[in-house]
Amino acid sequence: MIQDLVITLVYIGYAMGMLLTFGAILTWVERKQAALMSDRIGANRAYVRLPFTEVKIVWMGLFHGMADGLKLLLKEDFRPNTFDRFAYNLAVWLAFVPVLLVFAVVPFGGTLDPGQLIPPLAGWFEGRTYSMQIAPIDAGLLVVFAFAGISIIGAMLAGWASDNKFSLLGALRAGSQLLSYEVVLALTVLGLILIYGHVDLRAIVEWQSGTVLGFLPAWGIVVQPFAAILFLTASIAENKRMPFDLPDAESELITGYITEYSAMQQGMFMLGEFIEIAIIGALFTTLFLGGYNLPWLTDAGFLLPGGELIALPHALVVVLQLLTFLAKMALVCSFQILVRWSLPRFRWDQLLRFAWTWLLPLALLNLAVTALAVWAIG
Repeated sequence: MIQDLVITLVYIGYAMGMLLTFGAILTWVERKQAALMSDRIGANRAYVRLPFTEVKIVWMGLFHGMADGLKLLLKEDFRPNTFDRFAYNLAVWLAFVPVLLVFAVVPFGGTLDPGQLIPPLAGWFEGRTYSMQIAPIDAGLLVVFAFAGISIIGAMLAGWASDNKFSLLGALRAGSQLLSYEVVLALTVLGLILIYGHVDLRAIVEWQSGTVLGFLPAWGIVVQPFAAILFLTASIAENKRMPFDLPDAESELITGYITEYSAMQQGMFMLGEFIEIAIIGALFTTLFLGGYNLPWLTDAGFLLPGGELIALPHALVVVLQLLTFLAKMALVCSFQILVRWSLPRFRWDQLLRFAWTWLLPLALLNLAVTALAVWAIG
């Protein structure tokens, strides 16, 4: 139906705009947060001058991201003399697009009733309601891992197609690192599936809308705190950021598998990395922080523990759910940047040993304990 298509296009536009905005703003957040952590001012030079005046709008250096994007668009695109042209160009899209596609299965709000939101269109929508999710499919978690696997291919293909020994070594590091930590991620998520009983991300969020012990929110971080630590650690490693940035360690490999990329192609790799920070924030929010849930907030309003309902307009409920999800995302993104500027880089052997001899056994132990607990509770 045309109504369904319109809502889907609105969701896609929202997701693209939100993720690209997050990616751009996070470049500024990283600079300013790193500056605050090291007692510096940080980015504060880029500005926009009001026409025909001497007034400069600085906004705490927020325009630095725009300046970077403009610089990358205008730079000359250098290519290596010997390279596989098709694979070289394809690798950029294989590394960038799957990061965006992951968000298609993430629920970013509750139930949307367009007729209540825009009363003049109530007759056209005929009472239809929609889940605030681009692709509400049952196997949401499986889709997440499928797209994550495609991004690994993009990184390895970029290094191989560049015909550069540093790029190839960076690609080999990226492949082994991403595969190692993806095993940890999968085992950690298996423990969550045992508790939630679903691989549908919307059902997982709805499961977390209850309470534990009568007063604690039934969020994943409450029922599986150890899994939350494992998941976030492995996710940061999947994003190839400090202290897990061995695939593009500047002191060893120049810039690793993207050494031979320049201009906007290099910019897409870098923007994809920042968007992946937002995607990790969205997944962690969905799996461990209750998604778009606020305590006692339902699609009708706040349902308090005593049974009293504080009814809210549908538009206000939708806005609260969207803002709640974005706030939780931003908090997790900020924490990832905090880790990036707090810890030193691992050595390569330490990085793999950390995955296989520490995180993997801990993930297996968490899975076994969770399975026993679920069996005991019945």
